[in-house]
Amino acid sequence: MIQKSRPALLQPQDVGDRMETLMLHPVIKAFLCGSISGTCSTLLFQPLDLLKTRLQTLQPSDHGSRRVGMLTLLLQVVRTESLLGLWKGMSPSIVRCVPGVGIYFGTLYSLKQYFLRGHPPTAMESVMLGVGSRSVAGVCMSPITVIKTRYESGKYGYESIYAALRSIYRSEGHRGLFSGLTATLLRDAPFSGIYLMFYNQTKAMVPHDQLDATLIPVVNFSCGIFAGVLASLVTQPADVIKTHMQLSPVKFRWIGQAVTIIFKDYGLRGFFQGGVPRALRRTLMAAMAWTVYEEMMAKMGLKS
Repeated sequence: MIQKSRPALLQPQDVGDRMETLMLHPVIKAFLCGSISGTCSTLLFQPLDLLKTRLQTLQPSDHGSRRVGMLTLLLQVVRTESLLGLWKGMSPSIVRCVPGVGIYFGTLYSLKQYFLRGHPPTAMESVMLGVGSRSVAGVCMSPITVIKTRYESGKYGYESIYAALRSIYRSEGHRGLFSGLTATLLRDAPFSGIYLMFYNQTKAMVPHDQLDATLIPVVNFSCGIFAGVLASLVTQPADVIKTHMQLSPVKFRWIGQAVTIIFKDYGLRGFFQGGVPRALRRTLMAAMAWTVYEEMMAKMGLKS
């Protein structure tokens, strides 16, 4: 009589080994490195994002004919909402940036391994990698981006992220959760593409093998600053359009309509409102995120 062999039961140690193998997968490592770098940079630079959103949505009549600068608005927020008011929208920012940056770096690492197969990217390849990776992350995190923008504006009193999701879905449907998605992608995808191109090109010009190991993070951070300034300037109008579409989806239904209304209400200057705090935040945040990410990837024995 032939006995059927029973499948061997997995021992706890086998399960642990499989989990360890999964955790050691390069894409998982890239995701974790990106998430940690995103957490650090988000905590530090959230006030700049809040100031950017407030500056972009100031009505011309709010302060008469007097222009309101970043410093004036900062003092006003501290005076009326306390110092912690500068970190309003912190919870959706963390929920958005931690997995969002992780998804971006994880996708970027996967695309580089699949398409480049070890060789350094050209300028055009860097643009395409940045655009593709950011588009994936942007679509995944769009609902949280909408909530984050509304938190920062001070015009919505959501009790929690879940309450905000429920409220938006009930009143605006699924379209509300993805309002401004096109403008967001027109902002984030070119930013990441331009940033990655300049970052890789400037880094390639520096002879890293001749540098002291302690100077490499400083060089990487400097390359990130240069790339971030250029990318921020190019994508600022798309950021203004995105903010208005997410805060007032009924008034700003599509990009062409948003462009017309913003130009009518604010003039050409309106497309660059909030440019200083956004450039500071995006530049410093991206430079810091990339520096932390590359240092962690090097510690884990992976090339970023």
